[in-house]
Amino acid sequence: MAISEVLRDHGDDLRVDLLAKVVEAALDCAGHCTACADACLEEGDPGLVRCVRSDLDCADICAATAKVVARAGASGAPWLELVRVCAEACRACAEECEQHAEHHDHCRACAEACRRCEQACRDLLDAVA
Repeated sequence: MAISEVLRDHGDDLRVDLLAKVVEAALDCAGHCTACADACLEEGDPGLVRCVRSDLDCADICAATAKVVARAGASGAPWLELVRVCAEACRACAEECEQHAEHHDHCRACAEACRRCEQACRDLLDAVA
């Protein structure tokens, strides 16, 4: 069963497709960020320390966002601030990873996942504004 089908079961008149996109993009981004952080550590390059920190922060924020948004249909709108924070964390992480993308494929892939999640968050925020 797709997450959008589960979200429809909440019974609320939320933008289910947008919620589902945020959940899916945030989970994907969390995975990419975690893998990128690990790959950066394997590189042994002190110049990647900021990237690792940004990756780990973004992964944690995305994971929390996915969990909270997945139950958003039952909780009202306080979760919107978390979606805003997620969009910002993804933007910052993407910018950091893009600085290393020419030399590290894991940074390129992570930046792309971050941009997708940032866009999914912004689309949801625009829709409920």
